[in-house]
Amino acid sequence: MHDETSLRSGDGSNAENGAQGSTGEPASLQGRAPFLKNWDWQSVLRINERLCRGSRAQHGKNSETHARCEEEWLEGSSKERSLLETLDWLRSFHRKAPFLFFNGNTFAEIARTLTDALFAEFPRGRRREAASLAAHFVAGVIDREPVVQGITALAEAANFKPGDRVKTLKGSLHGAVRKVLPDGRIVWRPDDHDADLTALPESLLRQKR
Repeated sequence: MHDETSLRSGDGSNAENGAQGSTGEPASLQGRAPFLKNWDWQSVLRINERLCRGSRAQHGKNSETHARCEEEWLEGSSKERSLLETLDWLRSFHRKAPFLFFNGNTFAEIARTLTDALFAEFPRGRRREAASLAAHFVAGVIDREPVVQGITALAEAANFKPGDRVKTLKGSLHGAVRKVLPDGRIVWRPDDHDADLTALPESLLRQKR
């Protein structure tokens, strides 16, 4: 994931406005907490410095936006938000570009880390997928709706039964559950396939009919 900007003036958009769409979101995404309270601005600076050093880019502050971003972070990082509101807020800092390079990567890394920790009870594959969705949203690679749909699907309990429609995590195969083995593995048949496949439940997502 590469930052698409080196230096630009700040985006005037307000993350709080972007978060207004939380109404109607599933309960799994509505819990509110100060997710960023342990991330002070110095930790944000260190992430950006490390990313710049790793790519041999100049680590520096955007003179037009850095001071305002730092002030906003200090005032707002301890505020209680839903996960999606938190991701909206992080995305707004990417757009405001407080650093010379790797703004998207910096705030996407924070999103990835906090989402991975928040869903620590997920199987590893699903946890990584949720963290990746969050990071790509903050980096501006995907829109908000796929994040809502993706994390909601990942959060569903994998209580599959014969006949359930399922798909792989990447969505490359769709099919139906044939049976559930005693050890919990899922026997399913992809559409247009003549043979059954066996998969761990965490490698499949339930598909709406």
